[in-house]
Amino acid sequence: MSERAVLHVKGRILVGPDEVRDELWVVDGRISYDRPVGARDVRAVDGWVLPGLVDAHCHVGLDRHGAVPQGVAEKQALTDRAAGALLLRDAGSPSDTRWTDDRNDLPKIIRAGRHIARTRRYIRGYAWEVEPDDLVAYVAQEARRGDGWVKLVGDWIDRDLGDLSACWPRGAVEAAIAEAHRLGARVTAHCFAEDSLRDLVEAGIDCVEHATGLTDDTIPLFAERGVAIVPTLVNIATFPALADGGESRFPRWSAHMRRLHERRYDTVRSAHDAGIPVFVGTDAGGTLPHGLAADEVAELTKAGIPPVEALAAGTWAARKWLGRPGLEEGAPADLVVYGTDPRADVRVLADPRRVVLNGRVVG
Repeated sequence: MSERAVLHVKGRILVGPDEVRDELWVVDGRISYDRPVGARDVRAVDGWVLPGLVDAHCHVGLDRHGAVPQGVAEKQALTDRAAGALLLRDAGSPSDTRWTDDRNDLPKIIRAGRHIARTRRYIRGYAWEVEPDDLVAYVAQEARRGDGWVKLVGDWIDRDLGDLSACWPRGAVEAAIAEAHRLGARVTAHCFAEDSLRDLVEAGIDCVEHATGLTDDTIPLFAERGVAIVPTLVNIATFPALADGGESRFPRWSAHMRRLHERRYDTVRSAHDAGIPVFVGTDAGGTLPHGLAADEVAELTKAGIPPVEALAAGTWAARKWLGRPGLEEGAPADLVVYGTDPRADVRVLADPRRVVLNGRVVG
């Protein structure tokens, strides 16, 4: 039998938070825990190994002005790759990034189609802007175009009120979420404030992005229904600057944004303690750069989430939630190697020693 070229990964393979193996092999781009017959080690990698990090809220192909050229989107994806984020949930983008599916050197993307917002109630150039009567039709359209997710804008500033408010009536979101589920898609929503959350959860939503408006009244509801949150704390850190910029025109909104920011860590800790699933997402691609997944894990620990659980929120648990494999036998070899145990100190995530994507060492 002829020899087969393989990658031999040695050290501590963190298959799960408590399941550790000593080595794995990569053969034809996939993971094996059995040494291949006739294998020769063309390259060996040593260290602490995690499945590729997950950024469950980012926007490849988007910047602060809207869709970007393909070359810019490629740089965004490569920035995530260099940071070890090899599985991305694109939480709304006007760009068609299907071309990345043919690139074995770019992170895998799970798309939520394009944002669906109320007319003149979101960032210009980002979303389909529709009225409630058209919401179901646009949700169906994006459910068919996406990868099992649809993204709504649940609240935004109402210029007449001068503050954040819910974008959709209860009946519209109930019908829209039911249609997405009928088509096999899950639904998530951008929500900063408090007043859209109960309607969305009781209408059957699957996830809420940011979720800064969670309170003692709605946290038990999220926990009971199993609705996940992606807090994007690295993005919430920008709220004070946003509030300063809007102070003269919308003082009520500015004060509200500051309150949401001030209690952000308490909100996330209370959600976690109540049993709400919490996952890592950065909101990169709008105003924030890509490559911030490690920073978000660190932010979750600042909020009081235990380090191993914060790590799981961006690795093992996040991959399971998104229906993608980790370091299982036969899975695509998407993994990151570190010099020390990331369970002991999540800050090591910011300094990957090696990045392996589809079985190839790419960083």
